[in-house]
Amino acid sequence: MNEGVLAGLGAYLLWGLFPIYWKWLQTVPALQILGHRMVWSLIFVAGLLVLQRDRAWLGAALRQRKTLLVYTLAALLLSGNWFIYIWAVNAGYIVETSLGYFINPLVNVLLGVVLLKEKLRRAQAGAALLAGLGVLYLTFDYGRLPWIALALAFSFATYGLLKKTAPLNSTRSFTLETLVMFLPAVAYLVFQELNGVGAFGHQSGRVTLLLVLAGPVTSVPLILFGIAARRIPLSMIGFLQYLAPTLQFLIGVYIFRESFPPSRLLGFSLIWMALVVYSLDSVLSSRKKANMAGASGD
Repeated sequence: MNEGVLAGLGAYLLWGLFPIYWKWLQTVPALQILGHRMVWSLIFVAGLLVLQRDRAWLGAALRQRKTLLVYTLAALLLSGNWFIYIWAVNAGYIVETSLGYFINPLVNVLLGVVLLKEKLRRAQAGAALLAGLGVLYLTFDYGRLPWIALALAFSFATYGLLKKTAPLNSTRSFTLETLVMFLPAVAYLVFQELNGVGAFGHQSGRVTLLLVLAGPVTSVPLILFGIAARRIPLSMIGFLQYLAPTLQFLIGVYIFRESFPPSRLLGFSLIWMALVVYSLDSVLSSRKKANMAGASGD
């Protein structure tokens, strides 16, 4: 197994295990966890960049107004996505968060059609229809719109779309995003401390350590993903990405015993069928393009 595949597996495996980590911190308010996640992530990736002597780009990036605007918007989207996810996990909605990341690839397609005027292939349209039916059914089954899943899917898809216009690689861009949020995060955490409700150093030593480790726990899978994205085909990443929500779903149902009645299985099954159709279409389309490129090169 090559290095790229191992990196991809490592990234999605770690992301899939995130619910367990955030559950360990459920005595800490979600917004404080988010603040510590931003602060310690910046410290971790900045340390890596110093060790790699990769700092010259930062000054230029901060002076370019358009670049800074893109990464500020990206940081806001990422912060919103992280907050909803952490809150949902600790409020008992792990299964619904997994749904958000199952439908994320299909939301990517939808945004491509609406914002980039991309044309849908017939199979993609069929997959989108199946997913839409699944979400509609789950709305009736839950008795409400599955807003957690939709908020996670749309915020992360919009974040990904925005990053397509960004000039920096994954580690540098993540550094800039956490840098943008660093001062607001520190200000909020200091405010919580001054009001006597800060968790850092005031709960168990284990909780304090977990808050510090939120930095590397967040950063390592992102770095692994960056390695995988450079070394393996996009189609393989497309398959690997389902590992994370699958693990999250299993953790929610079998470890934390979240409610998953048989009626809900139908809605999830429609979405899983949509993903099968979407994935097969992506593979066939990639092969067709590769064959056409090979034929034109002969």
